[in-house]
Amino acid sequence: MPSSLVKLPARELTPARALAMRVVLAMGLLAMIVAIVYFDREGYNDSQHPDRELTLVDTVYYATVTLTTTGYGDIVPATAPARLVNAVLITPLRIMFLILLVGTTLEVLASQGREQLRITRWRRHMRDHVIVVGYGTKGRSAVQTLISHGVAKDDIVIIDPSSAASSDAQADGLACIVGDATRRDILARAEVHKAQQIVVTADRDDAAVLVTLMARQSNGHAYIVVAVREEQNVDLVRQSGADATVTSSEAVGRLLGLSTVSPGLGHVLDDLLTSGEGLEVAERDALPADVGKSPQHLEDQVIGVIRRGHLHRYFDPAVTQVELGDKLIVVRSAVDLPWAPRPGAEPRERAEPVGGDA
Repeated sequence: MPSSLVKLPARELTPARALAMRVVLAMGLLAMIVAIVYFDREGYNDSQHPDRELTLVDTVYYATVTLTTTGYGDIVPATAPARLVNAVLITPLRIMFLILLVGTTLEVLASQGREQLRITRWRRHMRDHVIVVGYGTKGRSAVQTLISHGVAKDDIVIIDPSSAASSDAQADGLACIVGDATRRDILARAEVHKAQQIVVTADRDDAAVLVTLMARQSNGHAYIVVAVREEQNVDLVRQSGADATVTSSEAVGRLLGLSTVSPGLGHVLDDLLTSGEGLEVAERDALPADVGKSPQHLEDQVIGVIRRGHLHRYFDPAVTQVELGDKLIVVRSAVDLPWAPRPGAEPRERAEPVGGDA
């Protein structure tokens, strides 16, 4: 399978930069020989102009043909000191130039081989990762939220047909597949059959449906979240295999309406949707100290309880008491860990949550 469309995060020294450094070094060697010959130009003869002293152009010409070992023989060292300088200084510089030239070629070939090896190793170890289809505004925000909630960059793979978007993903330290996610081979390059979660942020709903359908056919257990532009397409996307959908146009329109009717409510909702500051919605495991209590009486502001895979509102009679194994949807300060004590709360023993943080 060709891997030219796979772009892993760039290293600090790129092949282009390494090549540029070698070009600068080669020009430095050339300038050094030009200076040596020019200052000792009286010791050289030009067979084409035997009665004329070498000019700067002549020395540049001589340095060039000497470094490249062309050696036309029209300009030669004639005196003993000039020949000694050629043997002691210019010949080693010529060897260094050849090593630099050959080394550059080998470096280009080796860098290609190393990149291929990196991609092969990446494919072999990539599993239980998150695939994000589309690195536009929605995709970028989704990635930032994933990272802020503890997902490692190495566990995120971007798929986007735009070279500019792939370059942005590389700059952000993410692996990227350049191509159309509606194609099965592109999804295969992202190791879709090993993915744990798939986020689809396509520009069009028909593309989102096709990506979701193909992803579900390749991976029956991954949790697929799809951004849908129009509410009328939600059922179609769910039938294609999506586990959850977010209607972007409807959500934005509702937020605009609420912000107009109640600016305060709009600010709160915007705060909840903004990561890293103010309020945040978090999911955490029920702690032993929470068991037996009503969701309304916990230190956290509980708004939902997930029990045996089903979501219940905090006022649902089915969850009047918290059970061990429940997951709690809470509104917390953005600076708090999901299981950290509330600021100002009475100190009490906090056990590590069962199963880790969400």
